[in-house]
Amino acid sequence: MIGTVLPEAFSTWRLACNTNGYAHPQGDGLATQAAAGRIVQLLEPLAVPDAAAQRLRVRLAEDGYPCWMDAAALHQQALKPACHQPLLLSAAAIAQRTDLVLRYCQAAMGRENRYLWGGTHGPHYDCSGLTQSAFASAGVWIPRDACQQEQFCQPVEWSPHSFSRLQPGDLIFFGTRQRCNHVGLHLGRGRYIHSSGREHGHGRIAVDQLDPADSSPVANHYRSQLRGAGRVVRCHDGTTLPQP
Repeated sequence: MIGTVLPEAFSTWRLACNTNGYAHPQGDGLATQAAAGRIVQLLEPLAVPDAAAQRLRVRLAEDGYPCWMDAAALHQQALKPACHQPLLLSAAAIAQRTDLVLRYCQAAMGRENRYLWGGTHGPHYDCSGLTQSAFASAGVWIPRDACQQEQFCQPVEWSPHSFSRLQPGDLIFFGTRQRCNHVGLHLGRGRYIHSSGREHGHGRIAVDQLDPADSSPVANHYRSQLRGAGRVVRCHDGTTLPQP
């Protein structure tokens, strides 16, 4: 257990168990989930909470993602001091790990799952939580949110009628003209795997086609929202990115 107050407001610790990260200091708005083993930087002292609902501002070290965590949940863990040293791989080294990324997504689809806004460590995911976790499983950290991932990737020029320039492991981005709000992982030949909500999607992880020959309602919806594609050619260095 942690003592009454950690000595430094900006102490960095390794999580002992899966921990939810929230968008606000109060309420149920899940923003992300941090799996056991991830490193968290406290942005304020961790004192013994006088109310179960108290939350602390934190920053996740691997992707620089800020959120709020329940102080009680942190107190219940046997946290250990940690230091984050990002693994900065070359584009070629990342490409060699593509099979691991694809296998992660396919295994996640094979388990019972549902779409969960903020879901990151499984079995329930949102779209960008799935892609981030898939790359992280191969030792490659990318940003947390879909619009951040779009800005982070190297753009891939391609035609919606030809997929020859797309490689397995490329990210496919969807949304409005103004903003990316959905992401999937290209499997090859225009097929992509993604976790989509119930309103326009499957409510779970599934595979759809960019090819107009696939006339299913879900595939049609996301083709109408298509923004482009990007390739992961670098690892995130842990700096904080602007929130979407």
